[in-house]
Amino acid sequence: MADVEQPIVGAEPSPLKPKKLITLVPLIFLIYFEVAGGPYGEEPAVQAAGPFYALLGFLIFPFIWSIPEALITAELSTTFTGNGGFVLWAQRAFGPFFGSLMGSWKFLSGVINVAAYPVLCIGYVEKMFPVLQSGWPRIVAIVAAILVLAFVNYLGLNIVGYAAVILGLISLSPFILMCLIAIPKIRPKRWLSLGQPGVKKNWNLFFNTLFWNLNFWDNISTLAGEVNKPGKAFPVALPVAVTITCLSYLLPLFAVTGAVDVPQAEWGSGFHATAAELIAGKWLKIWLEIGAALSAIGLYEAQLSSCSFQILGMAELGILPKFFATRSKWFHTPWVGIIVPTALTIGVSFLQFTDIISSANFIYSLSMLLEFSSFLRLRYKMPELERPYRIPMRLPLLCVFCLIPCVFLVLLMVIATKTVYMVSGLMTAGAILWFLMMWQLRKHNCCVFVVDQGHQASTNQPNS
Repeated sequence: MADVEQPIVGAEPSPLKPKKLITLVPLIFLIYFEVAGGPYGEEPAVQAAGPFYALLGFLIFPFIWSIPEALITAELSTTFTGNGGFVLWAQRAFGPFFGSLMGSWKFLSGVINVAAYPVLCIGYVEKMFPVLQSGWPRIVAIVAAILVLAFVNYLGLNIVGYAAVILGLISLSPFILMCLIAIPKIRPKRWLSLGQPGVKKNWNLFFNTLFWNLNFWDNISTLAGEVNKPGKAFPVALPVAVTITCLSYLLPLFAVTGAVDVPQAEWGSGFHATAAELIAGKWLKIWLEIGAALSAIGLYEAQLSSCSFQILGMAELGILPKFFATRSKWFHTPWVGIIVPTALTIGVSFLQFTDIISSANFIYSLSMLLEFSSFLRLRYKMPELERPYRIPMRLPLLCVFCLIPCVFLVLLMVIATKTVYMVSGLMTAGAILWFLMMWQLRKHNCCVFVVDQGHQASTNQPNS
């Protein structure tokens, strides 16, 4: 299978790309929505282990996971500035098979993740319109939400980027107000509570909550080819986004755990809305729920953009047929890349998919192990390659730097259920079969595969 190692390069020159659309501030908020979108969803950490461990987790975990992932994303996104991000890194490090495997793992986990947000958005809207709670009205509302949000994505990254700024500010505003109102009610001794006596700690839920809420920093890399001056933008945007995200989790958590004394079991998803009512009144609860719906929209838009440009990047690398790199003539967005995850999202949205979500987390963990390996491989394989941003460590120290998050990934995978192992195995087998099918199509010239020469050699460009 030696043929597999070299993608076929098309004879047609790559079309001239338009002016890059994403500037610094929209980039910061796109990263923010790729990861968090606000402190919605952090509450189960308190339910699982009590206030002290929840606060400690959100203080320490960014140093174990978020900062290493963000720094690696900053280095590789400024070095390899084409669309596709982590797929491009894996292909440059280990060849087309691992590029394809990385793309499949990330795409599957991404689509399952994206499918949750329209459902979450309708979940908040149905509190005001109970008719949407079940039956055909609910189905129509979810499908309509997915299609409308996909159309917004089609209109262009500039619209999605500035919408992320507006949605981010609106969704954070009720939490800022809640923190300020809570200050006189805070009792610091409540922060030291290890949980209610007799309540067993759920460490599986605790660590998965931390992982879910502080993950996906590398998603923005698939849009690197659309970022204005990526060599300067990414090293600024990622640390700022990390800071905003961590503060958006910690400050409300300190405020609510210090100001509200309720049974630990009540700290389920959505408890922040209840806490807002206890601290300030029903008006703030409604505001926070509106913010949650807007946050779900921002999360969907940002992550759909990541999925669509990942598909485009894979086509530009020769992993997918040229057709998947097709862009709109009006908005220059990858319309095929938008349609594919949108169609899958509609299907996945109506599944009862607890085990599928757990499996998506599992294969995402596999993809991150490959990503860390690709980073180290590229440092070893291309030590003299110009890197506009470089993590200031030599290779031996970088191995230690990557080892800590990798150990955490392995621990998460070890505690998975048998069902998760089976579903993840089937997904991975499907990813391998997909690569072999693409290889056969390319070998027999059944489809046109084109590699953008500039993308394939996408080291930093003069103005990057």
